[in-house]
Amino acid sequence: MPADRPAPTAPVRRRLYLMRHGSVDYFTPDGTPLPPHTVPLNEAGRSQADAAGALFGAAGVRFDRVVASGLVRTLETAQRVLAAAGQEVNVVRDPRLEEIRSGRLDAIAPDQLRAAFTGVFSAAANVESLQFLGGETVGAMMDRCLPAFDALLADPTWTCALVVLHGGINRALLGHALTGTRTFLGRLEQAPACINVIDVGRGDIVVRGTNLAPTQWLHERERYTTMEKLLSQ
Repeated sequence: MPADRPAPTAPVRRRLYLMRHGSVDYFTPDGTPLPPHTVPLNEAGRSQADAAGALFGAAGVRFDRVVASGLVRTLETAQRVLAAAGQEVNVVRDPRLEEIRSGRLDAIAPDQLRAAFTGVFSAAANVESLQFLGGETVGAMMDRCLPAFDALLADPTWTCALVVLHGGINRALLGHALTGTRTFLGRLEQAPACINVIDVGRGDIVVRGTNLAPTQWLHERERYTTMEKLLSQ
């Protein structure tokens, strides 16, 4: 290398771990829906969050920023992850990152239930106008969550962040990270308490891993999506 040419330097990137909350019960055993804003983690969800925290702790990952949507299930997941990892970090709540909002199930005709449950998460393109369970559209969800995500990425005061959100929101954020555009990846499954690994550089983003489920790395017991299982309930 010529003496007057500076040696190349590796890019400095910050790390963001994007999780989905652990498993919850949205319905009683007889199929009655529960208020989605207040449902806590179930036994499996608590075990999933604990397993994720133990993994972070064993790997020596240290968080200096923790963000959750503010709904009970994301706050509980974040708190259990931190406890299992042996860390104490304040959890910042951002309601702009709450899950895509559903309508009323009793307003959906029985023959439209399958499309209402699975349509948003199975369409390949042109999904912004689709409503989730007769409620918020994908486009409206992205209107609120993408600016919040961009603001977090632009904030230089953190180096390793844990962000605990939801399956629909994560699909929008990962689509934006992967393509640099307003893209919703409906077919990218997000298992309960899954971990997505994103590196944030100066003007670039590297997605290192998606949908890493800490209690089921190979998804060996899964053949149905989250929404298909909820429909069966």
